[in-house]
Amino acid sequence: MAMNLRKGFRFVKYEAPEKTPFEKLFEIFQELIVHTSGDVDEALDWLRELDSEYELTDDDYTIDDFIEDLKAKGFLREEFEEGGGEGTGEDGEGNLSITAKMERIIRQKALDQIFGKLKRSGAGNHRTGKSGQGDEHTGEFREYRYGDGLEHISITESLKNAQINHGLDSFSLSEDDLVVEDTQHKAQMSTILMIDISHSMILYGEDRITPAKKVAMALAELITTRYPKDTLDILVFGNDAWPIPIKDLPYLKVGPYHTNTVAGLQLAMDMLRRKRNTNKQIFMITDGKPSCLRLADGSYYKNSVGLDDHIVEKCYNMARQARKLHIPITTFMIAQDPYLKQFVRHFTEANKGKAFFTGLKGLGEMIFEDYEQNRRKRLKG
Repeated sequence: MAMNLRKGFRFVKYEAPEKTPFEKLFEIFQELIVHTSGDVDEALDWLRELDSEYELTDDDYTIDDFIEDLKAKGFLREEFEEGGGEGTGEDGEGNLSITAKMERIIRQKALDQIFGKLKRSGAGNHRTGKSGQGDEHTGEFREYRYGDGLEHISITESLKNAQINHGLDSFSLSEDDLVVEDTQHKAQMSTILMIDISHSMILYGEDRITPAKKVAMALAELITTRYPKDTLDILVFGNDAWPIPIKDLPYLKVGPYHTNTVAGLQLAMDMLRRKRNTNKQIFMITDGKPSCLRLADGSYYKNSVGLDDHIVEKCYNMARQARKLHIPITTFMIAQDPYLKQFVRHFTEANKGKAFFTGLKGLGEMIFEDYEQNRRKRLKG
């Protein structure tokens, strides 16, 4: 008697993997260290407050145990001043600071939070659609051409051709037998990310600088791991503008500054002029109106009331200059004021760039999508 076996799926309740006490606290600590701009003592104070309220630890594993683990695993370093002077505790404790290893972990976490879906889509790079002597394998083969590098010759396919063309008895390999694996050039992109650090980025009880920092860290980690031939430079602008290394992003703070958008754009274009890549772009994250200019004598012209025509016109001029250099500017305006929207629209029209009027939610996804879209089109240099 034949029996019909029914096959199917058996579903079981998903159970999250058990985390160690260190792993649970480490997740929280990573968030706190970004919010405190790298201030370890302040982050640990917040952690102790949370522990007191939510009982994150017990007698078997305390906050002090966690701190010792952070040091032992190379995430924190303790520095002692000679002579045990200021900055050294009564018990001989030194100043705690995060290490380069911790900085990298923070960037990786930001990448996972903001661009986590990329991990599921797998690695990929932009193709120009032009085959030839490039650096990306296509999986397709063609005949050898004069000038092809030896490293691109497919030995297996070439030997197969030689056997077919000459037989096994009198085996020989000629130029006509050679087969080359086709490659394509990858378009490269040089990106400048401008971050507004004027005082308004923490006004009205809303922390806008932390999400901006996270986006910058995620973008830096994305480019490093997925698009290693691309470049990303970060600059900040308040009364003036200056570049910062990516490793300093966790420590970035808002200052008592006005918004000198012109200085930021001037520096961004100066930095891009030195890049040899043909694809160049500027991303600008800001929440305020341009309210400051630095004059030729070194003094500052400031006006926080409304939109100053003199300052605004300078911004439009910078947008036009960037357009002539084929540098598109994408503005992410974290504000909804109608008169600011009008300014951004005129600025964007002058540059023929793009603008997004957004809150903080979804900022990272929008920047990633725009970055990917810009890489898919060849920009003139």
